[in-house]
This record gives sequence, C-alpha cells and structure tokens, in this order.
Amino acid sequence: MALLLGACGSSKPALSSAQVKKQTCEQVQAALSDGPDPEADPVGHAQAQILPLREIHTADGALHRAIETLAAAYQSFSSTDGSSAAKSAVSAASKTIEHLCPGIES
Repeated sequence: MALLLGACGSSKPALSSAQVKKQTCEQVQAALSDGPDPEADPVGHAQAQILPLREIHTADGALHRAIETLAAAYQSFSSTDGSSAAKSAVSAASKTIEHLCPGIES
C-alpha cells in the first residue's frame, strides 16, 4: 500500500523563490514589449500595458506591489493624456521594476 501512495506524489520539483521571481520578471518583460512604440504613441503604449500587467500574479510581495504600482501609473498616464506628474510616476515605478528585475527595460 505504501508503494501505491508514493506513486501518487508529484515528481515535479517545486520552484525556488528565485526561479518564481525570474519567471515573473520574464512575464513583465513580455507585457512591456507589446503595444505601440512608446516614443511614437506614449498614451497608446501606456494603455496597452495596463491590463497585461494587472494579469501578472506573484507571491513575491515587493514585485507584486511594483507591478501594481506600474500598472496604476500607466493608468494615470493614460487618463491624464500624459501629464508630467503621471510621467514622473511611470518613471519612478519603472525604476522600481528595473531594480527588482535587472535587465528589464520598462
């Protein structure tokens, strides 16, 4: 009987927190790479980022907050038609993401 119970267990190893963070950062990078060119259409680019960012889930609290903050900053940028305050918020949120996910350009 013990042999049967052992066979039911998962053979897939759990991911480490570093692996989970890396995968989440890859999802962020993929989300940020879609949409219009930010130089040609900054508001359209911001609008294209909001939903994909909000669909990313992670157990890493700091990264989760940073993703939500960036999505909110893009939302503000979009709804204010690129106000300077919203642009500053996007810049600050992007720097936080870049700090947590080195190599990502947001």
